[in-house]
Amino acid sequence: MRISVFRRAHFNAAHRLHVDSWSDEKNKEAFGLCNSTNFHGHNYDLEVKVTGEVDPVTGMLIDLKYLKELIAKEIEDRFDHRNLNLDTEEFKELNPTAENICYVIWEILSKKLGDDFEVTIRLFETPRNYVEYPA
Repeated sequence: MRISVFRRAHFNAAHRLHVDSWSDEKNKEAFGLCNSTNFHGHNYDLEVKVTGEVDPVTGMLIDLKYLKELIAKEIEDRFDHRNLNLDTEEFKELNPTAENICYVIWEILSKKLGDDFEVTIRLFETPRNYVEYPA
């Protein structure tokens, strides 16, 4: 039986959207307030969808306690209350847009969960703005 399970999580992080090779004017035009030199923050809501085959012995796709702990260790502990531009290796050279954050989270969790599972990430930057990978 093929099925999906979902786990929600939350983290707070600051960031600045900026392209170093662009002028200040071009950055402000492209990113507006998100280009503030003092950074700005979001309360990110994360939804992780794991899809695969149910284990016929346990009756489970994945142990949800394990999924909760994996998200806490690999995502929340890494990004919560951090300045993504300054405090994380993932965004030292990568613009921390919602799209890029979503993809980075997908990469981290997909590698940890392995090939037995399909992983989809939905990241809410605001209650009305969210991104999903893969689309």
